[in-house]
This record gives sequence, structure tokens and C-alpha cells, in this order.
Amino acid sequence: MSWFLAYLTEAFEAIWRNRTRSFLTMLGMIIGTSSIIAVLGISKAASGGIAETLDSFGDIGIAVNVDPNQEDAASAALQFRDARILTETLPGDIRHVDPVYQRNEQLRANGITYTAIAQSGSGYHPDHLTLREGRRLRDADVDAGNRVCLLTNTLANRLFGQASALGQELRIGGSAYTVIGVYNDIKGGLFSSVAGSDIVEIPTTAFHDMQPGPIDLMIVYVNPGVSIGQLRTDMTAVLRRLHGPTATYQIQDQNAFAGGFEQVINVIAIGLTGVGGVALVVAGIGIMNIMLVSVTERTREIGLRKSIGASNRDILLQFLLEAILLSLFGGGIGTLLGFFAVLGAYHAVESFVGAAPIPYLLIMSVAVGFSTLVGCVFGTYPAYRASRLDPIVALRT
Repeated sequence: MSWFLAYLTEAFEAIWRNRTRSFLTMLGMIIGTSSIIAVLGISKAASGGIAETLDSFGDIGIAVNVDPNQEDAASAALQFRDARILTETLPGDIRHVDPVYQRNEQLRANGITYTAIAQSGSGYHPDHLTLREGRRLRDADVDAGNRVCLLTNTLANRLFGQASALGQELRIGGSAYTVIGVYNDIKGGLFSSVAGSDIVEIPTTAFHDMQPGPIDLMIVYVNPGVSIGQLRTDMTAVLRRLHGPTATYQIQDQNAFAGGFEQVINVIAIGLTGVGGVALVVAGIGIMNIMLVSVTERTREIGLRKSIGASNRDILLQFLLEAILLSLFGGGIGTLLGFFAVLGAYHAVESFVGAAPIPYLLIMSVAVGFSTLVGCVFGTYPAYRASRLDPIVALRT
């Protein structure tokens, strides 16, 4: 260990003697490492935030919509009864079907009139959404067509201010409903804008009584292990039997779409990390170049060391340590800069996608791993070249 510390000290001294040149050499490592750390940290945090927020929605099912491009879209319109018929016809494949209404409705409460999205709901809750107060819809509410509703947190504050919304009366399209619950906010501006912030949820049966026409879509929840492709074919056959042989529908697996969205973020992160990797390769070439210059400058020193007993292994270790230290110093400074960039962007990421955990361990592992790898790979040739010098020739030089 003492000989290793001695060579480490000599490597420090060699770097410090040429500190300006060493710093300029390290600039490539600083830029490459900081860019990799920043991109990797921000992308992984964003990906984690997206995954956590999507997980709160749970199973978002398969959406069934009428194809608007068909010749007779009106005859193919989905009806309230279609949900029950699908469930009864394909009981082995389908766990639950929700007929969905989603309309803009005028709300009146507490002396305030406001237009918001009214959406139907049921007692089936595959998601993990939480409530600020109250309870969610139950099967009994749907079966009885109870005039009850839930509000998003934003809408509750808009209509009732800081007062509790529970038990308050809310008029929707001329009918009176009682507020039984208020949802917590969805974390992340992206998902708040997609899901909407001003929504009132009422039982599907109550919505059907209020507007008995066609529904807007159906959400189908399938049993585990069911082939989505085959299920599409079976559902289309059932719906065509109900609405005519020419009826066509758009059937989309929303869970697959959500997973694909997360994969796109990861692919973008990998691509940007690859760009940073190119900068690291350039930095490695710079380290190799400066080490070759150092070998040339110190040829006489190498010959002197060999003449007093230094082995090829000793010379190789000395120069390899210098290359690794240059790489580690540059990687360390780059890691700090990249880490500060991640911290600086964290609040923006959190406001966009929700809670975004920063992968500290991954960041440190990548920084140390890349720095050491670059130093070893690009420092090996100059160190090997130094170790193979003939001591007599070196002394004459």
C-alpha cells in the first residue's frame, strides 16, 4: 500500500506542476460528465414522476369510441345498455364496463354560476386517487340513481371557497345534487391539464336520467391474461350485432399508451445521454493526447527511474494513475455541476409531472464509473508506451 500511495502522490505532483494544462485537459471531462449527469438525473426523475402519477390512475382500461369517419356514425352510436350487454356476452374476458358521459354543464352553487366538465362515474374504482374529504361513489348510488356528486379540489374551492363542500347542494343542468366528496389535486401540471382541473363526477345512472341519449364512450376493464387483439375482435362483433354490420369503432388500450409514453421519455433520455457520451470520448482522446505529450517530455525521467530499479509495471502504474486522476478530477467537477443542474430543474420537473425522486445513487455510480473507465481506457496506451521505453535510449534523449 505504501508504494501505491507514493505513486499516487507523484501523480498529484505531476498534475499540479502542469495545472493549467491539466485543467484544460479536464474541461472535456467536465462538460461530458455534467451533461450526462444533468440529462440522466432530470430524465430519470421525470420518468419516475410520470410512473408514480400514472400508477395513481391504476388500471385505465380500454376505451371504446365510435369511429367518426364511417358513413353512418349515428346508427353506430354507443348506448347505455351496450355496457351491460358486453359484460354479459363476454364474462370470461371482461371484468367491468363503464358507460361514460362527459359533457360541459352549467353548475350553480353558493350564488356562483360556472361551466365545468360533468363526468359520469360508478362504484368500480381501479385507480388510487385520494380524497380531501368525504367518500367516493358506491354501487348503491349507481343502482338507485342517487343525485350525489364529487368535485375536484379546484372546482370545490372555486364554488365554496375555504368552506367544506360536503353536504352542499349543487345544481347541474337544472337538477339538484348533494356533494359527497372532494378529490385531492393530481400532482403535476401535465396530468392536471390532461385530466382536467374543474370536474364534477355523478353516477352514470343519474347522468343517463339527465341526458338519456347516446353515451360518449365506454371504458372496458379486462381480466388478467386476456388477449387484447382477440378481445377487440370479439367486442366489435358484439357491437355490430347491436348496431349493424357496417358499424366501426376505435378500441384503444390506454394502459399500453401510458406505458409507451413513459418509454418515449426513457428513449429520449438515452439519446441525449449518448450525446454526452460522445463528449466523454472526445475528453478521453484529449487525456490520451496530453499523456503522450507528458511521456515525451519526461522520457529522461523515465530512463532515470528505470536505471535505478523501477520496473515496467511501476512506470505503467505511475502514468496510468495520472490519467485516472485527471479523469476523476474532471468527472468530479462535472458531477457537481450536473448535480446542481438537476437540483435547479427539479422544481420545474415536479410541477410538470408530479413527485419526481432524484436517483442519487445512480448519478454517483455513473459519474465514478464513467470517469474511471475513461481514465483507464485512454490512459492505458500512453502508460504502456512509457513502460516499454528502453532506459539507455531514454537517458540519451
